[in-house]
Amino acid sequence: MPHADLIAEIFAAFSTEGSTFPAMTLRGGDALDLDRPAPPFDVLVDAVSDDYLEAHPWGSGWLDAASWRHYLPFMMAYALRNIARPSEVTDALLTSLRPPDRDPPRLGSLGKAQETVVLRFLDALAHGDASASRDLAALVLSEWWTPGAIPKPLDD
Repeated sequence: MPHADLIAEIFAAFSTEGSTFPAMTLRGGDALDLDRPAPPFDVLVDAVSDDYLEAHPWGSGWLDAASWRHYLPFMMAYALRNIARPSEVTDALLTSLRPPDRDPPRLGSLGKAQETVVLRFLDALAHGDASASRDLAALVLSEWWTPGAIPKPLDD
């Protein structure tokens, strides 16, 4: 499978977040987007699969930092497995990696190993010959993830 090594590195970098239940689910984010209360996490209904990600891609906009980090490896793996196909999952993921950062921060909440795999992921999407998301991934890289990008805020 193409990008299998990168997918393994992604899950390793996010192993703590991927093994815990998120406070906010993608399904819950979708509910909030529709002005409905977010349903509680359900281990069966909220099991992460391609179908689940495809059903709730834009719910990621409502996630707190820890919940966002929970879903990142699953969404990045999905994007790499489906690199040649345009997808709302990939678009929502790439949008979540764009500045400005939130308060409290999501982008700034990543550890060094996580930042490194996100950068490698974005590079694969921005420069992969088969990537259907080259333009958006290149924009995301230029806005936050590469030298000369919009400066990140300094720690207080």
